[in-house]
Amino acid sequence: MTQLRLTALAAALVLSGPAHAQDGVAAYPQGVPAPAPATAPAVAPAPARPAVPAPALPAVENSVVKIFATIRRPDPYKPWTKASPADVTGSGVIIEGRRILTNAHVVGYASQVEVQASQSGDKVPARVIAVARGLDLAVLELDDPSFFDKRPPVPRAPVLPDVRQQVFAYGYPVGGNSLSTTTGIVSRVEFVNYGAFSSGLRIQIDAPINPGNSGGPVVAGDKMIGLAFSGLVNAQNIGYVIPNEEIELFLRDVADGRYDGKPLMHDSVQTLENPALRQFLKLDKSVEGSVVHKPYRTDAAWPLKEWDVITHIGEYPIDNQGMVKLGSNLRVRFQYRIQQVAKNGVIPLTVVRDGKPVKVALPAIGARPLLISDLNGAYPSYFIYGPLVFSRATTEFTSFVSNSVQGMNLYAFNASPLVTQRGDSPGAEREELVVISAPFFPHRLVSGYSNRFGSVLESVNGKPVRSLQHLVELLRDLKDEQLVLRFDQRYGESMVLPRKAMLEATEAILSDNGIRMQGSEDMMKVWSSK
Repeated sequence: MTQLRLTALAAALVLSGPAHAQDGVAAYPQGVPAPAPATAPAVAPAPARPAVPAPALPAVENSVVKIFATIRRPDPYKPWTKASPADVTGSGVIIEGRRILTNAHVVGYASQVEVQASQSGDKVPARVIAVARGLDLAVLELDDPSFFDKRPPVPRAPVLPDVRQQVFAYGYPVGGNSLSTTTGIVSRVEFVNYGAFSSGLRIQIDAPINPGNSGGPVVAGDKMIGLAFSGLVNAQNIGYVIPNEEIELFLRDVADGRYDGKPLMHDSVQTLENPALRQFLKLDKSVEGSVVHKPYRTDAAWPLKEWDVITHIGEYPIDNQGMVKLGSNLRVRFQYRIQQVAKNGVIPLTVVRDGKPVKVALPAIGARPLLISDLNGAYPSYFIYGPLVFSRATTEFTSFVSNSVQGMNLYAFNASPLVTQRGDSPGAEREELVVISAPFFPHRLVSGYSNRFGSVLESVNGKPVRSLQHLVELLRDLKDEQLVLRFDQRYGESMVLPRKAMLEATEAILSDNGIRMQGSEDMMKVWSSK
């Protein structure tokens, strides 16, 4: 298989416009296209229930707002620009402190946000003051605080709702301008992954959650039980709600003006269900828990070791499926209890090691840094050198590979770090992956070379490239007549280019393509420094 075919496929994938959307369960705000739905398992229709009218709750209805946002998302394949503006709508609810709670995906990358109350014709400018993208939560403040004078905060229930409890979802879904209310019951409560290194409780309801409902409150009785945030594509009457417990943790976290995230445990664990595994570990029948498969670190100081059996988190016992009880009729993954028991950066655990119970204090850390991370609300950094565009490899950039089975197979066959190092953490030798992030600009300097779009840069004139900033430093300080670029992959070609001609061609290339800046602001500071 030739490299020309590999790069031709990559270019075709990117030029065909890869989806930048979230996964197939997201309920997208009005105006945001959802990705093509994945095949979902057949879902039996829910048994018919007598229609129950929504109770008259003027205090709630008056405090549910419609949110209008103008979104300018990043374009990872043209990092010098932004995607075209898109007008989206969603929902929000008034909370204490004269603020509005909504979903992060409703206001992410918003250049303008406005809020409109029910039965009102006026839109009030708003600004985003706190965001937790992993948990899909955001808080808004308004330029005109008098908006809240006759609109009180919606009270939140202090406990989780019961399964089969009736709920009502309020919001502004597509198809109309007035407030909509749908009814359903709580189907289940689980502790799930919201995103990479973002986990939390999630309530499933059978009230329809449609695009535009995102950010609206879900109410039981006269109190809010959580915030609607998604529905399941290709399934009827399945909606998801962020419960109040996760909302309270988020609001306490951002009280200082910054979101730090929840404490996490990165050690890999497995269940203790298999009889041969129990026999191998020489465990008494009374021992239940979760087995440490791979500790986060292997140095002697790390408190967890391979084959440890975690029996308790705090005072909560863990069963052989790695679950803990939550109330009288719920079981969730034991990691849920981290957010209750972690104190002063430590998670108290009890483990069985060599047949004996041992108390350990596991460090509670944040999200694990990744070699290929997401933009997290920022725009991509970039640097243009002649007809070449360099940028960092991000989750958004690699979507053209991860969203294509054929692309994934080709890049894996070619041993591209975009696939082989997808879950790695940065190190001293490689802090991030630097990629050719756009097809070459047309120019005679690159004639005879196949397009290197999507290739990871390995070295410049024999010096390994650690990061995008390091690359700019190398190019800035280079005095050699030739520029030699090598790429990190099994098949392909290296590039040899005349350094002075590349420098001289850059300005004309920028002008021909309507590009204002040779690099992002952070990279231009590096390029201009000495």
